[in-house]
Parts: sequence; structure tokens; C-alpha cells
Amino acid sequence: MPSISTLGIGSGLDLASILDSLESAQKATLAPISTQQSSYTAKLSAYGTLKSALETFQTANTALGKADLFSSTTTNSSSTAFSATTSGSAVAGKYSINVTQLAQSQTLTTKASQTDTKAAIATSDSVLTIQQGGDKDPITIDLSAADSSLSGIRDAINDSKSGVSASIINTGDGYRLAITSDDTGVDNAMSISVSGDSDLQAFMGYNGTSTDGNNGMEESVTAQDAELTVNNIKITNSSNTIDDALEDITLNLNGVTTGSQTLTITKDISKSETAVKAWVDAYNSLQDTFSNLTKYTAVDSGADTQDTSNGALLGDSTLRTIQTQLKGLLTSTQSTSSYKTLTQIGITTDPSSGKLELDSDKLETALRKDSAGVKEMLVGDGEKTGLTTTVGTNLTSWLSSTGIIQAATDGVSKTLNNLTDQYNAASDRIDVEMARYKAQFTQLDVMMSSLNSTSSYLTQQFASTSDSSS
Repeated sequence: MPSISTLGIGSGLDLASILDSLESAQKATLAPISTQQSSYTAKLSAYGTLKSALETFQTANTALGKADLFSSTTTNSSSTAFSATTSGSAVAGKYSINVTQLAQSQTLTTKASQTDTKAAIATSDSVLTIQQGGDKDPITIDLSAADSSLSGIRDAINDSKSGVSASIINTGDGYRLAITSDDTGVDNAMSISVSGDSDLQAFMGYNGTSTDGNNGMEESVTAQDAELTVNNIKITNSSNTIDDALEDITLNLNGVTTGSQTLTITKDISKSETAVKAWVDAYNSLQDTFSNLTKYTAVDSGADTQDTSNGALLGDSTLRTIQTQLKGLLTSTQSTSSYKTLTQIGITTDPSSGKLELDSDKLETALRKDSAGVKEMLVGDGEKTGLTTTVGTNLTSWLSSTGIIQAATDGVSKTLNNLTDQYNAASDRIDVEMARYKAQFTQLDVMMSSLNSTSSYLTQQFASTSDSSS
């Protein structure tokens, strides 16, 4: 049987075109599945967009839900000798401050010097004990005779990380050891003793009295407390950072003042204003996302299909549920303060777009008049009451791994998987059927080629016989 290299060449029929037409007709049955796949893929992407928009709003909602926004204060000092920081509960006011002395750390320095920082001072192993004040546990450091040089003692003290530091000072005539307390104040003054080697005790012992001639060290920097007056009340503190003189205010001393200077604490509404504006902007951005995802373009009456620019979540129950519930939350603040509605602090809703509009002047007036009341309405107790609290609870629920967005996403993903299986199964059936058609067409071509060959042969034979008879 002759072979066929090109379909149709044997029969003279356009079998290749016929086969292509059959294949096109078969594959046209896949179009509805492909259309559904495109629709559900767009919906899956749309849920991702919805989730991202809700997360952005959640970030702004969380920021607005911080209680300290509404009790924030700023500080201003008339002197560079001190500054202040405040907590959220600091009361606005003015304070007269006069700093007469800064707290400082004690430094003890050996009276005797050494010509070699590596030369051992002790002849036997010893224990160095440093006592800071009467309330702290003593610091004990083991020193071997071999490590009793200035550099060895310095390294042993610093490696102990025990609240003191040591250094070596080159005086020009030799080297002296200096030990400094990490903490300031009289209560952190040091005494030093050495047990085990009398030479080392004589070199660096200090009993806490600078006038004692038996001390091997002397006080090169005296431990002292900070001294100041606040509103003419005298205050002494071991630190230059004082957090217990004024309620919710921490004073940071940098130097002494020239007479009394003023510290001013004022209410700061800029942070809460910024947070409210960011919240409104994020809500409006979310509304834009809702609108884009549910966009509808009208078509002529009797049209077979809808406009292709329609939103992927047009008519979607998940989005509609979130949109409706969120709108309801904004109108049910359940506040116990004088502020019950967003309108009272300058936030209104545009009825046509659903977006919020902010009257900055009205918001500023409300915050300056009663920031605690605004906080009560917006933040509440941070657990069950307050607008941002209830909105945040719902956002967390919607966005959770068991929330309605995840459930909708899982449903679409499952449908897409089913459509993929349907498409692959249908495509496989078409491939099998087309292979069968091709085999049948090839057989037809071969048969027609054979018949044509036989016809040509018989024609030649008849012609030859006819010629012979003539």
C-alpha cells in the first residue's frame, strides 16, 4: 500500500482543510470553559486586591487606635542646660527650673605610677573587691600574680562588666590606673580592697575617705548628686535623668543654669490630627477599591453579553457584606463621652460616593476642647468599646485565615481547579477524536490513491488493447 506524506495528495481532496475545520469546531466547545476560567481568575485577583485594600485601612485604623495620640504633649525649654520628655499622661503647664549641680561619677586614680604597664605588681594571687555604696553587692575579681600589671588589672576589671571601668593614664612621668563608676551620684561612690597581696593593697586600696594617707588611690573626680529646684522646691538626685520629680515628665540635665529657666509643657494635637486624616484617606481609598471592583457599565437592551469593563466582584456577596457592615460600624460608636458621632468632630459621609469628608477646623476645635472625649469615642477602652476597636475587630475577622475573604478565595480556587480538570479532560477527548479522524482520512487518502492507480492502469491497458485491435 502506498504511503501518504501529505494528507489529500493521494485522493486529490482537501482533507487537511477539512480536518482543520473539524478541529476548530471541536475546540470551540472549550470556549465556554475558557471564559469561565478567565472570569474566576479575575475574581481571584480581585479578592487579593480587596484584601490588600482592607489591610491598608487596617494599618491606619490601628494607628488611630493608640490612646496616647490624644494625650500627646510637646516640651520647650528656655535653656540648653536641660530638656524633658513626657509620657501620654503629662499635664500641660509651666515649670521654673534652676540646675545648680550635675550628678557625676566618681573616679579613683592610683597615687603611685608605674614605668611599665606590663610589669607585675603583686607577688601572689589575690582578690580585688570593689564596693559601690551600701546597697549594691560587692564586685570581686580574681587576679593572678602574673596578671597584676596595670594592663592586666585594667583588662580584668573591664572584662568583669560589673558597673565600673578602668583605664591607664600616661602622666608623662609614668602610668597610673584610673577606675570610674558607671553610675553617677554619691550613693555609687567606691571603696576598693585587695586580699592576698599586701603590695597590691598598698598600691590601689581605697577605704572611701580621701584624706586617709594609707590609701593607695585618691579621688580624682568626686561622686556627686544632681542638685536643682523645681518651682523653688529643692531636689537632689543621683542621676542627671530624673523621672520622679514631675509626674509623667522626665528631666534630662545637661548643665547648670543661670538662675531659673522655664520648662513649658503644651498639648500636642498634631499627631492625632494626622492619624485621623490618614484614617479618613485610607477609608476613602478603600471605597475607591469597592467601586472599581463592583463597577457596572450599562449595555443596550437585548445585548447578549455584559460590558467587559465591569468589576470582577460585581454583585459579589462577600464584598457587599463587608461594605454594608463597615458602613454600619461608622454610625454606631456607642460612646460615653459628649462626642457620639463622627459628624461632631468634623467627619461626614458623602451620600453619593460613600466617601468621608473631613472638616479640619472642626476636628481641631474638638481636639483642643476635649481630646479625651474624642479619644473615648474613637478608641474607647481598646478592647470592646471605641470606633477603631470595633472596626479593628471586624477587620481582623474578615482578614483571618478563617474569615469570609479566605472562604471566598478558597471557593474560587476550588472552582478554578474543577474548570481546569474539565478543560483538560475535554481537550484530551478532542485530541483523541482528531487523531481518529486523521487516521480515517489517511486511510481514505491511501485507498483513493490506490483506486486512482488501478484506474490509471486499467485505462492504459484498455488503450493498449484498443490500439492492437486497430
